[in-house]
Amino acid sequence: MEAADLAQLLTPEGMDLLDRTPAVSDGGEIVRVVSRLRSEGHDPGLVAAVLTQAKLRQKARAKFGDFAARMLFTEAGLEQATRLQVAAQHAGRFAAAGITRVADLGCGIGGDAMAMAALDLDVTAVDRDEVTAAVATHNLSPWPDARVELGDAAAFDLSRVDGVWMDPARRTSGHSDTRRLADPDDWSPSLDTVFAAATTTPTGVKLGPGVDRDLIPDGAEAQWTSVDREVVELALWFGPLARPGIGRAATVVGPHGIAELVGAADAEDVEVGPLGEYLYEPDGAVIRARLIGDLARSLDGRMLSDGIAYVTADRAVTTPFAQGFRVLDTLPLDVKQLAARLAADGVGTVEIKKRGVDVDPAQFRKRLRLRGGSGHATLVLTRVAGRHTAVLCERLSR
Repeated sequence: MEAADLAQLLTPEGMDLLDRTPAVSDGGEIVRVVSRLRSEGHDPGLVAAVLTQAKLRQKARAKFGDFAARMLFTEAGLEQATRLQVAAQHAGRFAAAGITRVADLGCGIGGDAMAMAALDLDVTAVDRDEVTAAVATHNLSPWPDARVELGDAAAFDLSRVDGVWMDPARRTSGHSDTRRLADPDDWSPSLDTVFAAATTTPTGVKLGPGVDRDLIPDGAEAQWTSVDREVVELALWFGPLARPGIGRAATVVGPHGIAELVGAADAEDVEVGPLGEYLYEPDGAVIRARLIGDLARSLDGRMLSDGIAYVTADRAVTTPFAQGFRVLDTLPLDVKQLAARLAADGVGTVEIKKRGVDVDPAQFRKRLRLRGGSGHATLVLTRVAGRHTAVLCERLSR
């Protein structure tokens, strides 16, 4: 979004027009809405900006719920914004530590700062992009103890606050670039700058979940969070924001609410053993936190194969930290044999999961040539005792 577009949106006419313009996705409906708004005499640029915001508000409901209906967004800002449920967990750390004045450095559109302000923390949000800072100002306007400053996060005077939340921008081609970043200068401000601040001020840092683990400083609590089975972030906590005795945490957010698996350090692996009656796929946050061994022990389980993040066990357990499957059969990883078996079982839809095998699930599904039966099954393509194997399963629950 350009500054001129935002300036038009922030006028009384622009905000009134936005509040009464519904989100539309159908091409024909978009044309009709544009024609109606243009016929009312509204500026074409304002109409385009309003329609873009209406679309972003609709998309933002997944992250911000009902709050999205009064917020403003940029495309990049929405993509990078913390989900409100996760931001509330961040804010709770500061409140629990007795910190009352917080700087949100690299605040983006203000999602984390909103959660902090909602807990009556005094928040100073800083962003170096003029349009983004203006959007954050609008989004934080309901909270009198929250303010936005245009500036460089690295130059902020930390003596003004009791705690810091940082969301350093990645120096890559875009937020969707999820490759592992191994250089501290891959971020702005650099991780050296971020971690230096953490030596003097209680600090929380939001990073992408694929960050090189060698960059995690000793003494920090590293918390990977997943939402609906998608790992969304790694948060590092320093000083009183880090919980005593916890070096690794996997926080899992889903229909069950919020659950957490924690450990002092990476968990020791369990031994590899034979395939049992049940197969478990650990949540991505558990895998990233390297707490698979602790999860396996809670299931009385064993690893399916060296280096493969599947756990097998002889009993059914409901856990938020893994998806469970009942094993029906094992077959060679051969398309013809699998296709014949699925056809004989009347399977018309199949879920394909894979670890440790070089297979494209979409292409593999096409090669199975399913005939439209009423049955459903899960195929886990992996290695069992070192051999490529297809495990035919059914889910314990969705």
